[in-house]
Amino acid sequence: MAKLYFHYSTMNAGKSTILLQAAHNYRERGMTPYLMTARLDLRAGEGRIASRIGIGMDAATFAPYDDMAARIADRLAAGPVACVFIDEAQFLTPDQVWQLARVVDDLEVPVMAYGLRVDFRGQLFPGSAALLAIADDMREVRTICHCGRKATMVVRKGPDGRAVTDGEQVQIGGNETYESLCRRHWRAAVGDVALATPPQD
Repeated sequence: MAKLYFHYSTMNAGKSTILLQAAHNYRERGMTPYLMTARLDLRAGEGRIASRIGIGMDAATFAPYDDMAARIADRLAAGPVACVFIDEAQFLTPDQVWQLARVVDDLEVPVMAYGLRVDFRGQLFPGSAALLAIADDMREVRTICHCGRKATMVVRKGPDGRAVTDGEQVQIGGNETYESLCRRHWRAAVGDVALATPPQD
């Protein structure tokens, strides 16, 4: 039975590497994956999914106005697809997430979406919120903070290297712009002052 999967994490956790390895496994077994990535992320080049360790694959691109169900149905008309892989899934709109659910339910094609859970302000991306609400299977891709704890948050760094706390939700960047942190160190970076320890009797 086909499912809608959401693999989520912070920045630099290896989401794209896992996606590319999974797609490679399908190809090794003679099955055809269909890869899609956000059109606005051109860090690896247009229509390219690449990981920091140097591997990559070509992909179709999507924009917020695309009907994902129609796009995937058109691809299916050209030949069988064993699985659809979506990179940068946080950039999907909620409507597009529901379109992917229809691909799973009605066309019986599994969809694996990979993306960030929260932005630099600690708020859910709309696409990620929809995936967390309706995905059949959710898997956290873990990475660590500089202190060794699990990183669950991300800060956006300004030109001076300090964390910024306002701005547009979407700003494409890599290690020079973003850093993954545990919640405690994210709070410290954005100026959320620690509570005073209550006095002991």
